[in-house]
Amino acid sequence: MTEEFETHRPKLFGLAYRMLGSVAEAEDAVQDAYLRWRGAERESIDSPGAWLAKVVTNLCLNRLTAARTTRERYVGFWLPEPAPTGVLGPLETVEQRDSVSLAFLVLLERLTPAERAVFVLREAFSYGYGEIAEVLDLSEANCRQLYGRARRHVGEHRRFDAPGDQGRKIVERFLAAARSGDLAGLEQVLAADVTSWADGGGKAAAVLRPIIGREKVIRYVIGIATKFGAGVEFDYAEVNGQDAMLAWREGELIGVFVMEVADGMIVGLRTVLNPDKLSPFLRLADV
Repeated sequence: MTEEFETHRPKLFGLAYRMLGSVAEAEDAVQDAYLRWRGAERESIDSPGAWLAKVVTNLCLNRLTAARTTRERYVGFWLPEPAPTGVLGPLETVEQRDSVSLAFLVLLERLTPAERAVFVLREAFSYGYGEIAEVLDLSEANCRQLYGRARRHVGEHRRFDAPGDQGRKIVERFLAAARSGDLAGLEQVLAADVTSWADGGGKAAAVLRPIIGREKVIRYVIGIATKFGAGVEFDYAEVNGQDAMLAWREGELIGVFVMEVADGMIVGLRTVLNPDKLSPFLRLADV
């Protein structure tokens, strides 16, 4: 029984994470699904995968209402908990990769829980409307309406380059320029309309509003590099399907910097500094 559940765990975690934007909450949802799986009458389950997906989706729907209240009281700008790309399931298509980016998960916060469930199942897992209707106990027509509303609320969003050698070189150039105070070097890797967001959650120093525009972001980046000083080490990583840097001080992870790269330029920088959001990342990354 446990072995069969484990074959579905990666997909279930990927589903829960997209629904909740939280590693810790996604893990809890999957664990609750396992407990229900253990107590279920197996003879009545025709398709374990479909049954588990329905259980996890509905567990997430229950959590989303409480999460929205918590996020309304959040100190500063809220970002999803970062996750190592490798634990997020197959990211073979642009749509699958986009569906785990921090930028896209922030957009999903605009949706009602039902809209989010329909959108995630359709976009990230290619469910048909009939399958979605079975998961949510709704009619196909209702699911189509929910998907249409979700698409309008999310709107058109920027596509980012896939992580890889080019992205890594851009990140390395960005880091070298920031640490040396090379303004011209930063200008070469930052887009004119670049935006920076930071999430400290009231537990780590972070700007409370987005910083917009190349000149302002450069001043911010130089300030951060000066503040961190020589005692901080950086490693390249792939986080949420994008290029990123991990910042370490004396062996402790103190920040995850996710770069949004489009057409060879950094168009967005999302920085997670809240220590409560870094602990789950460390557990999954096993570093």
